[in-house]
Amino acid sequence: MNIKSLLLGSAAALAAVSGAHAADAIVAAEPEPLEYVRICDAYGAGYFFIPGTETCLKIGGKVRTEGEWYDAYNRNSHNGTLWHTRAELNVSTATDTEYGPLKTETIVRWDWHDGNATSTNLLWSYISLGGFTVGKKDSQYNSYIGYAGDVINDDVIYDGPYELNQITYEYDAGNGFSAVVSVEDSNSSGSGASYGASWWTDDKANHYAPDVVAGAGFKSGAWGFKVVGGYDSIVEEGAIKARVDADFGAFSAFLMGGWNTDGDKLNKYAGTNQDVSACTAPNGTVNASKCGWGDWAVWGGASVPVNDKLKWNVQLAYTDSKIFEATTNIKWNPVKNLLIEPELTYVHYDYANDDTVSGILRFERNF
Repeated sequence: MNIKSLLLGSAAALAAVSGAHAADAIVAAEPEPLEYVRICDAYGAGYFFIPGTETCLKIGGKVRTEGEWYDAYNRNSHNGTLWHTRAELNVSTATDTEYGPLKTETIVRWDWHDGNATSTNLLWSYISLGGFTVGKKDSQYNSYIGYAGDVINDDVIYDGPYELNQITYEYDAGNGFSAVVSVEDSNSSGSGASYGASWWTDDKANHYAPDVVAGAGFKSGAWGFKVVGGYDSIVEEGAIKARVDADFGAFSAFLMGGWNTDGDKLNKYAGTNQDVSACTAPNGTVNASKCGWGDWAVWGGASVPVNDKLKWNVQLAYTDSKIFEATTNIKWNPVKNLLIEPELTYVHYDYANDDTVSGILRFERNF
């Protein structure tokens, strides 16, 4: 009897324990709290925090397609029409540190040209912190002083190099004064020149001295003035540009002048984007300096906002080598982030005794 009671008691205990484990097995776990994407407005519109981090991320880009009629950079071009389509992806990051924002920017382009020619280009990719920038972007000779007008063909008269590797420090005093110094890649052309027409570019793979750019400027109210100089360590020559900007309310305008340290030579900071035909005389004589500035070049332009959707731009340029260029366009934004831009360019070549007229019709959606 005692044994029977003991066995029945043990069975009841085991059943109770088994029931407890079974109940535990079907209890639902507490749900993990969801982490929603948080807006990061410290660095401008479009940034958001990467979940689980303190890094802010911004993704953008553009899709562009345009038709071109003749070529403002090649007087011998016989292409009556060309078509070009581009997709671009921009990825930017920013994180707050004790030295200020730690930022990166990467821009990748995919291009399709007439004749089924395609290309991919890492346009920019750089890191910046505390005034320092290291990586690939446009030369400070252009980006610091400002480009040559709000037109597509702004560099028909060469204004300096674009995509190249660099180490740059820019100082902003906070009172309108700024300055920049940059050491830049002297072997930046690769398979295709990042500056100028490929028939004259002078980068060398075995050259280890960098090019140097330095500039300073001051802005007060509606007026701004900047000067910048660049030294080409391969040619051992360079150029200086000075620029004045003014905003008159109803319109804005700029005037920029450049001086070449040796007008008989082309260098990275006073070169040419023109085909060699621009400096080929009617008798066949080629003088490369006639494709460039000569001793000097001057640019000027104006922008007139007609209303919040329409703006008219004009740019004029002239060189000591007697190349004259005039470009005008209309920028129309029928809806936000959509641009329709027709443009017309006229170029006169004194040495070649010729002139050209070319046009572009651009459609661009930014996001």
